[in-house]
Order: sequence, then C-alpha cells, then structure tokens
Amino acid sequence: MKLLEKYKIDKFLLISIFLFIIISLITVYSSQSLLDSSKNSLVFKQLIWYIVGFLLIFFIMFIGNKNIYKYAWILYIIGNISLLLLLIFGTEINNAKCWFTIPGIGTIQPSEFMKIFLIIILGKLINDFNNNYLNPSLKEEFLFLLKIGIIVLIPSVLTFLQPDTGVVLIYLLITLVMLFISGIRYRWFFIFISILLLLIGSVVITYKISQDLFIKIFSTSFFLRVDRLLDWSNGSGYQLSNGLISIGSGGILGHGFNNTPLYFPEPQTDFIFAVFSSNFGLIGSLLLFILIAFFDIKLIGTALKSNSNINKYIISGIVGMLIYQQFQNIGMTIGLMPITGITLPFISYGGSSLLSYMIMIGIIFNISNENLKYKN
Repeated sequence: MKLLEKYKIDKFLLISIFLFIIISLITVYSSQSLLDSSKNSLVFKQLIWYIVGFLLIFFIMFIGNKNIYKYAWILYIIGNISLLLLLIFGTEINNAKCWFTIPGIGTIQPSEFMKIFLIIILGKLINDFNNNYLNPSLKEEFLFLLKIGIIVLIPSVLTFLQPDTGVVLIYLLITLVMLFISGIRYRWFFIFISILLLLIGSVVITYKISQDLFIKIFSTSFFLRVDRLLDWSNGSGYQLSNGLISIGSGGILGHGFNNTPLYFPEPQTDFIFAVFSSNFGLIGSLLLFILIAFFDIKLIGTALKSNSNINKYIISGIVGMLIYQQFQNIGMTIGLMPITGITLPFISYGGSSLLSYMIMIGIIFNISNENLKYKN
C-alpha cells in the first residue's frame, strides 16, 4: 500500500495485471496436459517470469521515464546488436534463429525487447521533431520520415532474416500508429499505403503466375512464408482444425478447468486462447474480451490525460502493438487471420514477451503516476 501511495499507481491497471496473471497461470497449467512431461514446469516458470517482471516494473518506476527516454539511442543500438548477433550465435528452432539459449534459464528472444526499444526511440524522435518544427514544410516532413524509415528498416531487416515476419509486421504497425498520432500530414499515409499495396500486389501476382519464378526472385524461404500467409483461409491445418473443434465443443460454460478435448500444437503460446475457451466456454471468453478491452481503454485514457506529448506517442505505440497482437492471436485461433506465431499479450507462456510487456507496464505506471500527481 505504501508503494501505491508513494507512486499513485492506477489501481484499475494493477488489478487488470493481476487478473491477467491468474488467467495466464490457469491456462498455461491447463495447456500442460497437451504437452509431454518435459514441459510440466511451464506454469512455475511463468510465475517466475511474472515475479521478475514486477521487479523490472519497480526498477523502471525507481529510475523514472526521463532516464529511459534519455538513453533511447543506447537501447536502440543494443537491440540491433542483439538482433545481429542472433543471426550468428542464435539457437535454431523450427528453421528460425529467433532465440539465444542461456544455460539454466532458457531462451531469450531479442525481437520482443526490440519492440519496446523501437517505441521509445520513435517517441523521442517524433517529440523532438514536433518541438523543433512547429509548422514543418513538406521537405522537412519528408526528411523526417526518411530518417524514421531508416530507423525502422534496420531492425526489420535483421528480424526478417531470422526469419520472423510476424514481428516485422508489428514494427511496421507501431510506426504507422505513432506517426498517425504525431500530427504529420495525412497525404504521407496515402502515399505509403499506395506503395505498400503496389509491392504486396506485385509479390502476390508473381506468386500466382509462377511459383518457380517467385522462388528464383525471392528465395525458397520467402516463398514458404508467403505460401503460409496466402493459404491460411482454407482452414485445413491440423492445428487450426483441432483448435476450432476444441473451442466449439466448449459450448457456453466449457469443459472445465484442465480439460481440453483435443491436442493441437503450441497450446501454451500461439493457441493459448483455444485452451482457455475450451475450458471456460463462451462465457469465459466474453469475460476475457471484456477484461482486454477494459485494459486497452484504460491505457488510452492514460495517454489522453498526460500533459507530455512523448508519453502520448509512446502509449499510442504500446496500445497499437497490444491491440494488433490481441486481434491477430485470437483471430488466427478462430480462423479469421493467418497463423503467424503471434502470442496473446500477458496470457501466453513466454519469458521474453512477458518481460517486454512488464517493461511497458513500468513505463505506463510512471506516466499514470505523473497524471495522478498533476490531478492532485
């Protein structure tokens, strides 16, 4: 309670986090029944990650956001170096080098931390630009966007080479949301979206006309990724089919805790929602949706109450990332979106992703603290 009084933490945000913890631990525990015995300690590890996450929150609240923003460039450089080293020393899992293996701890995924580092550096750059140019010309905005493009391109290329297309899409979405909030002319979005659609159209047309030509131009690895994205809607995948059956069979109230009727791959991460829904049914799923929506709305409210523009930019990036991942994860689980390996924030098992979210929460608690102090 003394911590709450000193830092004036938003109690509703804190309660939401604790509810996420309960849901995560229950669902990860239930997912273990679908996995081999070597993964029976996942729920314990998830609890440890949450404890470490709260220690990170306390540390971030102790040092304050100003110090984090001050060293934004250092964090960005560290993030890119880790992505580069990953291509050389990373552990290959399922034909991807996305993780470092640390003996006695497990795997660490640098791209998860790169997401928050990118949000921080973009927030700083956007804030500095708006402070320096109150009424920027088209040339000044173009040069600024060119700088932003280079900043985003570097980690995007390094992450794409792992390969991890899903995280690259998150980098792009974060950038678009933060730039939209920044107040730059909307014509740039029209130009960018037009170019993006042209590039995507060219890739798809090449894929449809000749797959052999596509492989010669873009490589077999990229072909497999595009093939996976374009072929998701047929719903014939083993993982998706069994996940849908498990969700549908849960009915209104579900099969009950720790009772998932069918096996499907990655129940503790990518398909965690299928486990939760099959256990707790439509009612449980609706309650989870309400909690997620409440949490997102509270974050948006925190941004609107802030008197600092950089805080608004950073929260917009965090909210944009979270909403996309929530929509993508649940959407791919029920067959509305392609399966890209995006986890459900705060719920899915995973140390790197969970710690990155807790870092974000620490930053948000600092912003909330400033809002509540200003209000009082």
